[in-house]
Amino acid sequence: MSRPPRARDSVLDAFERLLVDDGERAATMDATARAAGVSKGGLLYHFASKEALERALLERLAALVDADIAAMDAAPEGPVAFFVRTSVMADEPLDRALIAASRLAQGGHAEASDALRDVRARWETALRPHVRDDTALDLVLLVSDGLYYNNALPVSGSEPVPRGAALDALVALVERAVRPR
Repeated sequence: MSRPPRARDSVLDAFERLLVDDGERAATMDATARAAGVSKGGLLYHFASKEALERALLERLAALVDADIAAMDAAPEGPVAFFVRTSVMADEPLDRALIAASRLAQGGHAEASDALRDVRARWETALRPHVRDDTALDLVLLVSDGLYYNNALPVSGSEPVPRGAALDALVALVERAVRPR
């Protein structure tokens, strides 16, 4: 009897959650099986090794980036506005996959580092036709990085990331600064 396809996703979700919440060292095969609510045999049915789990996570990241770039290209407000606006982390699947891959990279996982560089390169390629030059592209990417980073800061007093009208104003400012002439 074959296992339901959702079981594989549940195991991968559990591995991703462990990476995000507890880091690479805590994301063992045993911990993943426990977190997914499956036996070790059930985990091994879907992923024969930790390397297979890591590879599947990076494949998930690549697929999510494909979808993100397609959404960016189709966004009515344009790719730059979409990219900046979606740089505010919202616990979306892409956010979780990026953080999980970052945790692997921090642990010395070369393939994860390569995957993250590839994500960056793909975003650069998607954005480049919509900005005036490489400096403008750097501005968009660095604003995105700053929003993403500041979103992780604990909130005490004022919000570290603009929201609502403040985010709209930031997006408009970035677009004016980078628009091709």
